Amino acid sequence: MLDAIDAAIVRELQNDARLSNKDLAARVNVAPSTCLVRQRALRERGVITGYRAEVDLGALGRPLQAMIAVQVRPHTRVVVEAFLAYVLDQPETIMATHVAGPDDFIVHVAVADATHLQRLLLDRYTTRKEVTQLHTNLVFEHHRRRTLVPTADVLS
Repeated sequence: MLDAIDAAIVRELQNDARLSNKDLAARVNVAPSTCLVRQRALRERGVITGYRAEVDLGALGRPLQAMIAVQVRPHTRVVVEAFLAYVLDQPETIMATHVAGPDDFIVHVAVADATHLQRLLLDRYTTRKEVTQLHTNLVFEHHRRRTLVPTADVLS
């Protein structure tokens, strides 16, 4: 369970993970020592799982993003785990999600251009024996809500 102070710490860090402990403590109205103890406890409990830099994919030479829906057969644990490991090992992969529904995976990739995407699909995805179908959607814009607040049942 998160109390109001823990929820405030999580909210503030989601907005700016680079906040100093002093500034974070001031924003959530606790002493810096209390804030530090709370952050450590949130990490130990697995509420805070890491701190990451957001980067401009275009500046990295990968301005084109796509969402690839993938079906694999047979849909067994061994096949799912092997395919997931393979996809996550590809340098173009931003994220891979194992889903329920007509598709088995949604893979978010960033590539240099359409030719790069085509090579990725034809040379690395369709050559996998477990891949039975692909559907690709280009990403025009990507919007993400930066702050998720705990649901009422998580707050104590």
